[in-house]
This record gives sequence, C-alpha cells and structure tokens, in this order.
Amino acid sequence: MESVTLKDTAKETKKDTLIEIKNLKKYFEVERDLIQKLSSRTKRYVKAVDGVTFDIKRGEVFGLVGESGSGKTTTGRLIINIISPTEGSVLFDGVDLTKLSKRELKHFRRRMQVIFQDPYASLNPRMKIGKTLMQPLEIHKIGTPREREEKALELLGKVGLTPPEIIFTKYPHQLSGGQRQRVVIARALILNPDFVLADEPVAMADVSMRVLLLELMMDMKKEFNLTYLFITHDLATAKYVCDRVAIMYLGKIMELGPLRDVFQNPLHYYTKALLAAIPIPDPDHKRKVDIPKGEIPNPIDPPAGCRFHPRCPYKMDICEKVEPQLQMIEEGHYVACHMY
Repeated sequence: MESVTLKDTAKETKKDTLIEIKNLKKYFEVERDLIQKLSSRTKRYVKAVDGVTFDIKRGEVFGLVGESGSGKTTTGRLIINIISPTEGSVLFDGVDLTKLSKRELKHFRRRMQVIFQDPYASLNPRMKIGKTLMQPLEIHKIGTPREREEKALELLGKVGLTPPEIIFTKYPHQLSGGQRQRVVIARALILNPDFVLADEPVAMADVSMRVLLLELMMDMKKEFNLTYLFITHDLATAKYVCDRVAIMYLGKIMELGPLRDVFQNPLHYYTKALLAAIPIPDPDHKRKVDIPKGEIPNPIDPPAGCRFHPRCPYKMDICEKVEPQLQMIEEGHYVACHMY
C-alpha cells in the first residue's frame, strides 16, 4: 500500500481549490469639491473591502452573506476583476489575476461569468435575445454564425425558455422578469465557464419564481460542472444552495464555515442575529437572539477594534481596541470574535 506524504496532500488541496482570496482590500476615494481639496490635504476613503481572505473549492457553492453595505458585491467584482483591488491577490487556478494584462485576462474571462441581480438592467434593451446570447461567442471568436445560433437556441431550451425559436427573436421588454433572469443565466453559461458569480440572482423575483430559478441554477451546476460564488443578504436562501458560507460585515468576514456548522452552531453574535431574522410561520415563536440595533457604521470611518462592537450586546473593553482575527474553532469553522 502506497504512503501519502504531506507534500502530496498539499498538492491535492491546491488542486481542489479554484479560487484563493488573500488579504483583499478595496478603498474608494471620496470625491471632494475644490474648497475641500484646497483646505485639506488628507484624502478620505470608503473601505468597502478591508482585508478579506478565503478560498472557493472546485464544484462547490460558496455563499457570501451579509446586510446591504457589507461589501459582498464589491468582493465579487474584485474576484472576477471587474474592478481592481487596492491591495491583496486573487488566484484563479493558481494564477494571480491582479497581475495580468488586459490581453492575458481575456483568456480567463471565458472561464468566469456573472449572473446579475437586475436582469433588465444587465440586458441591452435594443438587442434581441438571440443577439444577446451570441455576443459572447462573437467576442471570443467561437464558432461560425450558424453554430452560434444553434448554441444560443440550445441554451434557451435548457433554461426553460420555450419555444426557443420565438424567444430568440424577442426583446427584453417583451419577456417577464423570470424569463429575463433565465436569459441572464443562459448568457452566463454559453461560454461553458468554470466559475459563476451569482450576485443576488433571485432577489428581484417573487417567492414562487425564486424556487424555480434556484432549482435551475443547481441543475445547470451539475450539467456544466460549475463553481458558484452565491452572494445574498438572505441566510434562508443560502441554506438551500450553499456548501459553505462566509458572514460579512463592514468589509470584514465575521464567520466562515460549512453551512451545517454555521446554521446549527453559529459562533458570532452577528450570525446568530441574521439567523434569528429568518421569518418563522409561528405566531407564538419568540426570538432567542435580539436583532442588533442601529445600522452598519460609516465605512469611511469604521469603528476601531471589532467593527461589530457598537451593535454587540456582549462587547468587552478589548473589543473597542483590538481587531479580532479569524481563528478556527472547529474543523473548517472560523470566527473573528474575542469571546473565543
């Protein structure tokens, strides 16, 4: 029987990882008028993402969860290099995307696609659905015009838009919201990507349509062997699709771990509060955890120490002075909290 060395194990772990995020930061400079520029030399920044580290395994659905303004969408856009980071690195299949030229990055664009939150805003209103689906193939010079058309019709059928020949000739305004979101999913899949960023993909759909769209995304994941980064503010939605989740707050990750561990044994008070906010159809049900009072602090001037301490009922003196680092409490389960 062959022995397995630590070096071999490390290689396998590396092979299983598609994306590695290391100390990722994004600061947006605050615009100043002429008087402010003349009177002040100090520039101010919105610290949208401030030192985020995690990885995404091949074939998994990794959930990024948090309130609006926590930095989830910015993190997603940094990963696929729609915007450049202020600091840190994004390794895709071992290659640092932040160091690639535009020409080199184009090769990786085929392997990374996006499903946006608002399907109507992400579709050209003057472009027919067929043209919208074929455009990525044209940009990357894949196939003949006839082959592109056949591919587009095939994808329309797979995402449940039938008859595809009729949908192919329609404009976005002629489709319902659910149909437009299916078009966006089809467009993301037409290049056979390895990784899909799904940014609140069902947030604008009604409840019944959300279930159908999530089922479609999971079916497409199996068929195309996809890896998802699933961004959402709703832990109830993440429960049905994610393998692991990271809880984000004010540009930082508060907790990270397998979905079951985070749901059954939440460690951070913020995670417990998000779980408590999930509606339960029982009029006699009482929350065991109070919803944190107030709103997310200003990301231009975030609190010192733990960023959650102004809203935490269990804050200690150290919480106001020292920033807690992510530490592993259980196997694969991390938390950034001084209570641990």
